[in-house]
Amino acid sequence: MTQLEIARKGNISSQMELVAQYEGLEAEFIREGIKQGTIVIPANVNHTNLTPRGIGQGLKTKVNANIGTSSAIDDIESELEKLRVAVEAGADAVMDLSTGGDIAGARKAVMAACPLPVGTVPIYQAGIEAISKRGAIVKMTVDDLFDSIEAHARDGVDFVTVHCGVTQTSINRLRRQGRIADVVSRGGAFLISWMLYNECENPLYEHYNRLLSIARRFDVTLSLGDGMRPGCLADATDRAQIEELLIIGELTQQAQEAGVQVMVEGPGHVPLNQIETNVQLQKCICKGAPFYVLGPLVTDIAAGYDHITGAIGGAVAAAAGADFLCYVTPAEHLTLPDIKDVRQGVIAARIAAHAGDIAKGVGGAVEWDTKMAMARKKLDWEEQIRLSIDPEHARRMRNRSEFSGTACSMCGQYCAMDLMDKYLGIAVPKC
Repeated sequence: MTQLEIARKGNISSQMELVAQYEGLEAEFIREGIKQGTIVIPANVNHTNLTPRGIGQGLKTKVNANIGTSSAIDDIESELEKLRVAVEAGADAVMDLSTGGDIAGARKAVMAACPLPVGTVPIYQAGIEAISKRGAIVKMTVDDLFDSIEAHARDGVDFVTVHCGVTQTSINRLRRQGRIADVVSRGGAFLISWMLYNECENPLYEHYNRLLSIARRFDVTLSLGDGMRPGCLADATDRAQIEELLIIGELTQQAQEAGVQVMVEGPGHVPLNQIETNVQLQKCICKGAPFYVLGPLVTDIAAGYDHITGAIGGAVAAAAGADFLCYVTPAEHLTLPDIKDVRQGVIAARIAAHAGDIAKGVGGAVEWDTKMAMARKKLDWEEQIRLSIDPEHARRMRNRSEFSGTACSMCGQYCAMDLMDKYLGIAVPKC
């Protein structure tokens, strides 16, 4: 049975127990959230080395890191090193988005090495293999696509991005909208190209029950992808995006009725003042299903710094109710990220997630900050480093200065904390 089916029977799985322990919550809370569709535990029955994570309402906001080969660089060992760094930096899940070299081999290597939930986009492999076998993505067959999905599920993938809401109707909306960036989703572009060339409906929509059958058999969580997500601020929250979201809302309910866990993917590039609206729309239309957002990026001009623009948007989205943040690295829009980019992307997204958790009142979030404040008041540098979101980086920064006083070299002997401790006479509160 899937986690959803187990929860509906009133039972608590071992995965629910582990998630409850990690979150500091009762297992019954996790079970009820899964039953209602507001929490998912991506946990493929074939992912044997998995440490499960829960995603959804009332839980810590989670962070995903994307890795994977490209058609330009297909070094699997390099991607496995990125995986190691992502896990070490505190990611909660990893997506293998490989599009170059031995795609199946890369996926299997990631599955064997990754203790976290793993996601993929099966249409990448299906489309690329169609090019190899038949000369073009548009020559992909319906069976090619579903065979790829099943292969990923069989290999233990915990969640798959599937662009089921890209339909002929939403394509017509896109045409009439008149976007600047059209479609920036790679999976969405693969599907739209296939649909227009073959003059057919989206097979993931038309044969949705076939997809549900595969997902239910392996307990793969469907991540309903946003093929119409905006690729620039000017295209945000337009008719094409909302048309797809309306369809996804219906598909979410259909999947849950079939016993399949579902989360929903969101934009993209969104102005700061539209992020909360986007989250509220998704939560309303999809009846509280977990929301997985890329960024959102709040400006289009920060090439080389998009981990920052993504973290700004991610913090606002998380505070508004988003449950899962896909990291953005400094390499976004420019090149395949390297190991340094991966670490920076994960840390930036974790900061955003934590800021959102404070706003949402997630248990333990404010307490973490309070402990840091107390350590700063005491000028306890070891404790400050230990409590930092990236202790290794914090220690390097602290050791960069040759100042030998109890304060830091920013204020030196004029440290406000030091002066107040000396003259104000207020005792430091105990934790």
